[in-house]
Amino acid sequence: MKKYKNYIIAAGILILGIVLGGVFSGGNQETTHKEGEHEYTKDPVTQLWTCAMHPHLRLEKPGNCPICGMKLIPVADQDGGGEKEKIGADEIVIGEDAIQLANIQTTQVVKANDIKEIHLLGRVQPDERKLYSQVSHIPGRIEYLYVNFTGEKVSYGQKIVRIYSPELITAQKELFEAIKSKDIYPQLYTASRNKLKLWKLNDAQIDAIETSGIIKEELDILSDHTGYVMKRDVELGDYVKEGSVLFDIADLSTVWVMFEAYESDIQWIHLNDVFNFNIQALPSKEFKGKVTYVDPFVSSVTRVAKVRVEVNNPSNTLLPEMYATGIVSAKLTNAKDDLMVPKSAVLWTGKRAVVYVKVPHEKTISFVYREVTLGADLGSHYIIKEGLMDGETVATNGVFRIDASAQLLSMKSMMNPEGGKVSLGGHAGMDMGGGKMDMGDDKMEGDMKDMDHSKMEDKVDHSKMEDNTDHSKMDDRISVSNDFKGQLENVFGKYLSLKNAFADDNDKEAQKQAGELLKSMKNVDMKLLTDMEAHNHWMTISKEVNASALSISKTNDIAKQRGHFKHLSAHLSKAVKLFGVNKKVYEQFCPMADDNNGAYWLSLEEEIHNPYLGKKMSTCGSTKFTIEN
Repeated sequence: MKKYKNYIIAAGILILGIVLGGVFSGGNQETTHKEGEHEYTKDPVTQLWTCAMHPHLRLEKPGNCPICGMKLIPVADQDGGGEKEKIGADEIVIGEDAIQLANIQTTQVVKANDIKEIHLLGRVQPDERKLYSQVSHIPGRIEYLYVNFTGEKVSYGQKIVRIYSPELITAQKELFEAIKSKDIYPQLYTASRNKLKLWKLNDAQIDAIETSGIIKEELDILSDHTGYVMKRDVELGDYVKEGSVLFDIADLSTVWVMFEAYESDIQWIHLNDVFNFNIQALPSKEFKGKVTYVDPFVSSVTRVAKVRVEVNNPSNTLLPEMYATGIVSAKLTNAKDDLMVPKSAVLWTGKRAVVYVKVPHEKTISFVYREVTLGADLGSHYIIKEGLMDGETVATNGVFRIDASAQLLSMKSMMNPEGGKVSLGGHAGMDMGGGKMDMGDDKMEGDMKDMDHSKMEDKVDHSKMEDNTDHSKMDDRISVSNDFKGQLENVFGKYLSLKNAFADDNDKEAQKQAGELLKSMKNVDMKLLTDMEAHNHWMTISKEVNASALSISKTNDIAKQRGHFKHLSAHLSKAVKLFGVNKKVYEQFCPMADDNNGAYWLSLEEEIHNPYLGKKMSTCGSTKFTIEN
């Protein structure tokens, strides 16, 4: 019995040793994971998570990015060891990885002459100084029209109408009587001839009357001008008085091209500035002319002033009402060596303009918030009147990312110039201080997933909204996966159906196709865009396309629908140019769309089917650009 008891005690000691050994040696054991399981852990230094595409985010729990839905990754320790540089309290420090992921770029502030390239639209008009009224010099009845349609060319001295005139008959009788006694009363003879001359008969016509000795009941009226008939004011058989207008004639040997300049551009345009312009009807030819007049009044309706450019037109190539697009490299008077920055560097709220200035550290990359005073708009640049110094460096790309980081760190930012904590819609447990966001049991992520976007009303009226999104850097083709390109091609197919509905003036079909387009947009997987630039561009484009399509689907007012379609086309055009849709696409333009403001659309056919004017003017427009597949 004692022997068995010893065995039991030995077994107990052995089990206890195994348990204690497992406890004390557990720190050296490797944790096993199932294949495919996420192995990320919270960063041991920063204790935070971020998004590879949106590195300004700092979250305390893993999961998906609340902006784009990608998996969060640990935030790496950015200190790098060694002696740390002194960082100011107002500096926004950004790590090198974040700089690359956000594609943050900078440029140096420099002085330059204020030259602006201004693009203007205009129309060809007749020279008002060469508009004439051809009148009848004698009263009578129109017996014959030698010129009988508008647009016909006439030359000086050409017969234009034949008139029966009783007064002319009387005047000829007086002449014949005066001839009989011209040796006795030469003054009477001269007066009789002068009476006929006052009716614009020349000496040859009067001599012919004298020689024939026959009274002419009808007389041919000769043109006093050379040009084209703009308007015919008489019909065959009309009775006219002396001085009555027969034809309006325009001499087109010189013409005016009347451009429309916005208020902000007027200060840049001066007399004798050289305009280079193209005529839409003559795309292969370039024209040049000087500014001879700038309208001193701005239209209260269109808010533009007329700028007149005179052009010689000896071959009559330029015809009235042709559309023209002009460019002038203008210089602001009394200005020289101003500081300039690219427009992309400036965040403008309407009340203040903000830039982010790079701090000149050796190792650390940081930026500070700076408010500036803007001068003239140079097109691609702004003049900076106050706030910057020559030689400073400002961020020109990824500026919104820096500003978002400042907001998250409760520092000065575009929408929070005083700094401090900002309320983000009342989400409980969210603490912006110290650059951390306490998600509190994933409440925010849950709220975002539960949000019913289908019930969100489109508060922005895109039909009255100009396309102010800066796509200037969104023209170069970006390589994407075939899967993404196929999904975008499906979206483009729905767009074409929507375009065809507008071309047929079918508002109900447009509503339906807008809904189909929205469905196809939901099937576009943004996670297929691993390139940072492509990712950011698609986020901007998809937001605008969805908003415009939603607006179209919610109204049956075809005028409003077409306004939203203009906005949708502008953004989808950028997507097609950036990513391609495996097809050759034609970008087409109608200058009369949107109340003569002009609008673009996309098509697979060169033949024009105008979605803005519908069946009323289905062929109005032209192809401006071909997007290769």
